Amino acid sequence: MNFNDTEIVASIMKNSGWELVQSPEEATAVLLNTCSVRENAESRVIRRLKQYNNKFKKLNKRYIIGIIGCMAERFNEHLVELDNAVNVVIGPDEYRRMPQLLDQALNGYKAVAVELSTIETYDDIVPLRTEGISAWLSIMRGCNNFCSYCVVPYTRGRERSRPMKSLMEEARSLFEKGFREITLLGQNVNSYKDEETNATFDILISRIAEINPLLRVRFTTSHPRDMSDKLIDAIATYSNICKHIHLPVQSGSDRILKEMNRRYTVEHYLKIIDKIKSKISNVALTTDIIAGFPTETEDDHLQTIELLEKVRFAGAFMFKYSPREGTLAYNFPDDVPEQVKIRRLNEIIDLQNKISRQLNQGEKGKTHEVLVESPSKKNPADWMGRTSTNKVVIFPNNEQKYKPGDYITVLIKKSTSATLFGEVI
Repeated sequence: MNFNDTEIVASIMKNSGWELVQSPEEATAVLLNTCSVRENAESRVIRRLKQYNNKFKKLNKRYIIGIIGCMAERFNEHLVELDNAVNVVIGPDEYRRMPQLLDQALNGYKAVAVELSTIETYDDIVPLRTEGISAWLSIMRGCNNFCSYCVVPYTRGRERSRPMKSLMEEARSLFEKGFREITLLGQNVNSYKDEETNATFDILISRIAEINPLLRVRFTTSHPRDMSDKLIDAIATYSNICKHIHLPVQSGSDRILKEMNRRYTVEHYLKIIDKIKSKISNVALTTDIIAGFPTETEDDHLQTIELLEKVRFAGAFMFKYSPREGTLAYNFPDDVPEQVKIRRLNEIIDLQNKISRQLNQGEKGKTHEVLVESPSKKNPADWMGRTSTNKVVIFPNNEQKYKPGDYITVLIKKSTSATLFGEVI
């Protein structure tokens, strides 16, 4: 979501006469696009602020530092008080005002704009995408779920969907410009609804898949409560809708799920998983897990371990709980000791890595259609791409025969817990 917002901001700025530069030293303005989902993300922003402030002081240069995105919304004018180097603070729904606010900052004024909108979707702004063959396409903004641990409804506002017509136009344009993969974005894409036609997400993703069979379509993220049979059927029906579903479960304990206000049970979640696996062959499932949520017992933790063993996810984003001020859970007693949180998280990570490694070992000898992306970071003679199931594949490309955007067939020879290695056939 932040990558996509960065592209929207870059487009707004460029259309107002500003230019992107390659380094802070060249800049008049440095904008830090921030996330507030976890405490660690905010701590990194504070450290980065100090680095830039010290850098510019040494250069003896006039500059603007702006905090934009979710952290701007959460802390608003307190960010200006926190660090005197901050000139502008702009929330996710105020990006259209950014050129005007930066002009004010250039004239010596501090600016804070953090009002949330019930209608802003930036549907008329074409994001500035500078490279690659994959594009983010935001289909909606905000969230109505109010999970007890989550700041998103407070930093990005309530749900509102982009018009389907504008999404179709942008998707077609992306394909014509050479993009071969689109990821549809939303805090909960399953609740997308076009006001004009009442089209739901399964219809939108199907229509985008029909633009061209060479256009891969992905999406993130889904709420288990809203995962519909129609969406599962659409993924199964269209070969270019990627066979990868990210379905955050957060915990394997019904009691903890209730405390999190997730509004589903483990039984309900497992029924969805069974339905997905029965209808979509070779599907890859990934998830999110929070360790050490308030009042989590050892038994609750073991139920999460049991869920991981039962579902066997291809991968997971795994974190220890950190309280977020303003959320309902912030008022809960943070009563799981830090060392216990770390131990439980490490047990979850170790198990998931073991499962991922076993699943990838099972890929040896199989062939996959791979969308070529770029040279490997470790060896320019090797290139990387992804399968429909979102697995990274490394393959030799010594003669640069294959280029970004090509589809190739790769025979898998070996693997790690995170990567597949093969040869083109």
